[in-house]
Amino acid sequence: MAVHVVVISGSMGSGKTTVMAEASDLLTASRVAHAAIDLDALGVGYLPDDTWNDLTYRNLASLWANYRVAGVTRLLIAEAVENRAELDLIRNAIPDSEILVCRLKARLATMQQRVLTREPGMLQERLVARVAALEAMLDTAGLEDFVVENDNRSVTEVAHRILVRAGWLSPISGAK
Repeated sequence: MAVHVVVISGSMGSGKTTVMAEASDLLTASRVAHAAIDLDALGVGYLPDDTWNDLTYRNLASLWANYRVAGVTRLLIAEAVENRAELDLIRNAIPDSEILVCRLKARLATMQQRVLTREPGMLQERLVARVAALEAMLDTAGLEDFVVENDNRSVTEVAHRILVRAGWLSPISGAK
């Protein structure tokens, strides 16, 4: 049975994790069985060698195996997919998957402000600078199947748009 996956991609501060969580809440409210995984949460730490390179994706494969046994056939993933090789790692971790990539976009200043606010620690300056670099990488890669703007919209509206585009929820009458 095919697994339907929506990868919510975008630069730092675009809202991937927040929108994924809201999309999960919308699916739960509609009683749609699914799982939601933030790939950043699967790879936090430090190892002194190259073991880290694919550890996140091995962790994803392990988690997915458990969800699959439970009968889940829809998966939301929050991850800035920088290149085709990373997308292939996701595809390999989730056998028989049909993957749609949604790219969240917001103004550069909006994304930088979000990162500045949420990252008060020692890496703040580096992370804020990474927003523009990552946005440029994502522009070059062009891996998205569709784009949803996440500037001056409610998180619920953004999440709903993604789920409608994926065919997981119906449009709300009167919505734009």
